Amino acid sequence: VQLQASGGGLVQTGGSLKISCVGTGLTFRFNAMGWYRQVPGNQREFVAHIWSGRTDYSDSVKDRFTISTNNAKSAIYLQMNNLKTEDTAVYYCYGQRVYGRTAEYWGQGTQVTVSS
Repeated sequence: VQLQASGGGLVQTGGSLKISCVGTGLTFRFNAMGWYRQVPGNQREFVAHIWSGRTDYSDSVKDRFTISTNNAKSAIYLQMNNLKTEDTAVYYCYGQRVYGRTAEYWGQGTQVTVSS
């Protein structure tokens, strides 16, 4: 099982970007998927996640970012609008499988840089 994140890049303040995370080698559906982000020297920070049709966001991105998934629950997307310089980070996706125990899978990250 692999998660491949893509779509990062350089955007100006106030701009938009959509990043994706696609799972391959899957023989199951994830119970939850989401995004974290990390700035060098800082801890990984929760951004958003989606499970059972519900979504949750960190306060810092609420009303600006939208997380979505495909029907097969094998990919997630993060539409980021009104980007700010403080959104600059490496964005990591994850998938969580619950089957008596919990297993998590992480993607390799995609860099998002917001310039002023």
